[in-house]
Amino acid sequence: MTQVIETQSLYDRDILLWVEDTIAKLRAGDFENLDLEHLIEEVDALGKSQRHAVRSLLRRLLEHLLKRCYVPLPECYGGWQREIRAFRNDIKDILEDAPSLKNFITDILPQVYGRAMETVREEYPQTSFPDQWLLDRDLHSILNHNFWEDN
Repeated sequence: MTQVIETQSLYDRDILLWVEDTIAKLRAGDFENLDLEHLIEEVDALGKSQRHAVRSLLRRLLEHLLKRCYVPLPECYGGWQREIRAFRNDIKDILEDAPSLKNFITDILPQVYGRAMETVREEYPQTSFPDQWLLDRDLHSILNHNFWEDN
């Protein structure tokens, strides 16, 4: 009788079981039997996932801030403000777990603003939006200040 050799790794067969196995090995100090290739891949993916999430939330936040500050549709203000609060809270939650992303947000703000601007200009072609971010660039302000109250 011929024995079939299993060629698929635990990682490839069942990712959740692989995670549990990896955690158990780490807690036991069994570093020699870790699947380092996949562990590195997953840790890297986690960092990318966090950056992607905060970039997406920031873009949506800026889109709604732009709409609330510049689009004259009072019947939409309440909904936009609710969305602004939700996006701000989601970003704050991520920053509680990963405060180092604050610098990332500062770095990507011009690029994300550009993308947010493209979106709102397409949605509201009759509205005049500023080419440059005219509001306070301070992260605390972006996450807390109601810029529309300044007008």
